Amino acid sequence: MRFEIKTDNQIINSRFMSIIFISFLVFLTSVFTSISLNLSKISNYFEVNYLCRVFLLEKSSFDPKKLSKLTNQKNKQKMWDLCKEILK
Repeated sequence: MRFEIKTDNQIINSRFMSIIFISFLVFLTSVFTSISLNLSKISNYFEVNYLCRVFLLEKSSFDPKKLSKLTNQKNKQKMWDLCKEILK
């Protein structure tokens, strides 16, 4: 029969590796969260830009509900002014 005894070096080494692994996971999580938030901002910007172009081209047949939701503007005149400002 063979007995193995863990030495202090092995215990310290395993704890150190655990700490490194956990910190790496936290780092990756924060990076992916940051990337996803930035992508959502970029996506919203392009969607507002597109909807503003459609709104300026087709005033009569355009349904402004989605643009109103994205820009938090309730009045059509305010949306019109905002779209003019965005597309300058």
